[in-house]
Amino acid sequence: MTTVGRHPVGEGRFCHRRAELVYDDAGEGPLAVYAHGGLVSQAVEDRMGLFDWVPVLDGGRRLVRYDARAHGRSTGEPVDTDYTYSSLADDLLGLLEHLGATEPVDAMGASMGCGTVLHAAVRAPDRFSRLVLLIPPTAWSTRQAYARANRASADTIEREGMDAWLAAKRKQPRPAVVADVPVFPPTPAERVLPSLLRGLALSDLPPLSAIATLRRPALILAWADDPGHPLSTAETLAHALPHADLRVARTRAGIRTWGDRIAQYLARRRPGSRPGHRQHIT
Repeated sequence: MTTVGRHPVGEGRFCHRRAELVYDDAGEGPLAVYAHGGLVSQAVEDRMGLFDWVPVLDGGRRLVRYDARAHGRSTGEPVDTDYTYSSLADDLLGLLEHLGATEPVDAMGASMGCGTVLHAAVRAPDRFSRLVLLIPPTAWSTRQAYARANRASADTIEREGMDAWLAAKRKQPRPAVVADVPVFPPTPAERVLPSLLRGLALSDLPPLSAIATLRRPALILAWADDPGHPLSTAETLAHALPHADLRVARTRAGIRTWGDRIAQYLARRRPGSRPGHRQHIT
């Protein structure tokens, strides 16, 4: 059995909309769920060493992290609409049903997972207590260029294969804040990857009018100088959400504080009692 820190990790599976979704389950206490970013998996994120979940578990949380549809150990079919943020949010709500969650849960998501969490929270706000939104992706005015690039990538994979696409990607500059993070190949199978990319191209974060109705407190964790996760998205979210705390990391040392920051945030007795937003740079 694997462990996170001193916490044993169990594996669970459930079937939802023609796919088997696999999750890791560790710790004891109030439930917190986490949705990862696009193309990776729980195991790959752990190998990248970006996010530290030990403080969350040590803080007395049951943490469930799952592999998104077609990622990692989870299955998925080459259907574009299966990979929109809205569809992935349906998977997250299905996970909560499978886990038998009767009380509002804390939900965390990075990049694609951030979009998943926000769509789920807008659709079913009573299912959630706090939101932790890591590296919010391109959205609204910045989304169209990303969508065009994703559609072009899908065409390249179908025409020339995944290896050719990856070779081109390796030539693209990486944000300085994560330049030393190891790079891993995508976890979705090549037959599914074009549909995944087109599904993400069809996606956007919920309208700001819908986000503004979320009374749930939110911690937003962003990093700097990344066109795929621009600070404009994080800052707009911080202004739109009624109770938001924005933290911006400009160094790897800043990102390393996120595990402790998340654990402290989830431990607050009365989260979100202060209206408005605050911004901190590390």
